[in-house]
Amino acid sequence: MDVLPVTFESEEVAGTYAAELPWPVLLDPERELYVEYGLERGSFWQIWGPASWWGFIKLLFSGHKLHWPTDDVYQLGGDVLIDPEGRVRLHYVSRNPMDRPSLDALLEQVEQLPVG
Repeated sequence: MDVLPVTFESEEVAGTYAAELPWPVLLDPERELYVEYGLERGSFWQIWGPASWWGFIKLLFSGHKLHWPTDDVYQLGGDVLIDPEGRVRLHYVSRNPMDRPSLDALLEQVEQLPVG
């Protein structure tokens, strides 16, 4: 299975977390893929509103270490899962920085993909 994480951040920043991954990280500084998949920049309320603060608090209390943002804090993320034939099987656009499918949910989707 090939996994290709994509980020708009600088090569230096991407390299810090790419070192922790078993896959290469693709850079999209012009955010072409972000635009193609509707991953827009969030509003002030989406980024700094109660949903985000509540998510940060839950992460802190569960033992996660939060990191100061390194680039555009308003860029929302998402998850796109493309099967070996090039069909989009999952297209999730985040509503705020804390809104992401769980890793278990993503892996469940991956397990349903045909082997290519």
